[in-house]
Amino acid sequence: MATLKDVAKETGLTVSTVSRVLNNRGYISADARERVYEAMKRLNYQPNELARSLSKQTTNTIGVIVPHIDHPYFARLLSSLETAAYKSGYKLLLFNSGERDEKEDRYLEMCKGSRVAGIILCSGRVETQCFEGLGVPLVTVERFLESGTAAVECDNRQGGRLAAKHLLERGCRKVVYLGGENEENMPADDRALGFMEVCLREGLEFLDPGREKDAGLYASLDYHSYIEKVLEAHPEIDGIFAGSDVIAAQVIQICGKKGIRIPEQVKVVGFDDCGLASMTTPSITTIRQPVDEMAQLAVDMLIRANRNELVPSRTTLPVTLIRRETT
Repeated sequence: MATLKDVAKETGLTVSTVSRVLNNRGYISADARERVYEAMKRLNYQPNELARSLSKQTTNTIGVIVPHIDHPYFARLLSSLETAAYKSGYKLLLFNSGERDEKEDRYLEMCKGSRVAGIILCSGRVETQCFEGLGVPLVTVERFLESGTAAVECDNRQGGRLAAKHLLERGCRKVVYLGGENEENMPADDRALGFMEVCLREGLEFLDPGREKDAGLYASLDYHSYIEKVLEAHPEIDGIFAGSDVIAAQVIQICGKKGIRIPEQVKVVGFDDCGLASMTTPSITTIRQPVDEMAQLAVDMLIRANRNELVPSRTTLPVTLIRRETT
């Protein structure tokens, strides 16, 4: 069975350099890292994860908690996080909470027991006190916690402004925002604020869709009845800003059933630019989140914090408007 010394001899590097590659400690050139990984593959070298975790008190594993594994946005985010983690020699331990508090509490305990290097939280339901005494970095994506190590967000308010300006430019005069309800205050709530800000300034009539009382709306991802109620209550709507591409896709479905033509009668802007946005008919004009960049930042900050390096507490990345057929 190959040893660490065998890998060092195969690469021409020192044992300490190979060890730093395996433990992601200190500066390692891309060339040296690649040589070590190739040598490990040739020699079929398998690091002793248990021994490494006992010596370091952590593993090269990042715990990731998401509320919906089947939501197109979170599926895309997870793929990007896995890619970013793999490039740095880390792997993911995935937890799909399903927006249930008791599952998230248990998952946090499992993260501690697994000696993860840190946690990336993409859920809005975990209570702040759950993170007290966590002992590892906590990076949040699209959520800000005072007790967290770092937060990575997109500019949700700017996204709302871009959507309103675009609908105005496309001739809309009576518009509505349809968002996914969540019990916690989240950065995504700023999408509606930015949208209303432009509507008020530019004289766009902003119609109040009312609040959907069904607490399971966001959990089920089924907005059909909510959308139908809004369209029936406000047949004069000519512009819709949907808080996600999932909602926008369901708007297209409901409008199709009601004989409402998009974009001739109603124009629609979504949010996220997940794969779904380009697959619908018509394809969805949307606000693109820089998901790959957000995921890379989240992983980088967690690794840096794990090395006791200073990281910014909150980082906001710009969004862009992607024009397609719904406008």
